[in-house]
Amino acid sequence: MVKHIILWQLKDELTDAEKQQVKDGIKAGLEGLQGKIPGLKEIIVRTSCLPSSNADVMLDSTFESADALKGYSVHPEHVAVANTKVRPNIKTRVCMDYEL
Repeated sequence: MVKHIILWQLKDELTDAEKQQVKDGIKAGLEGLQGKIPGLKEIIVRTSCLPSSNADVMLDSTFESADALKGYSVHPEHVAVANTKVRPNIKTRVCMDYEL
């Protein structure tokens, strides 16, 4: 099993209302991939954080293997969500992948 964790900061120029819309869109888009991508065991997006946080959105996903994670990264449905919901709105991205 492989964990794929990402933390994103949203662009500074987004208003609070826009940030909430973006968070909702990222959550719906990524969590909507459950059951559609081979080897994706679990996908959770966290958008409610404490004031002490310096990230706006967290992706916590689990894959059957490193190969399944590679397949996810290029899967057309994932790429569509990344290109429309995530990448246009992100200032920074930090990723950690590890084996369980």
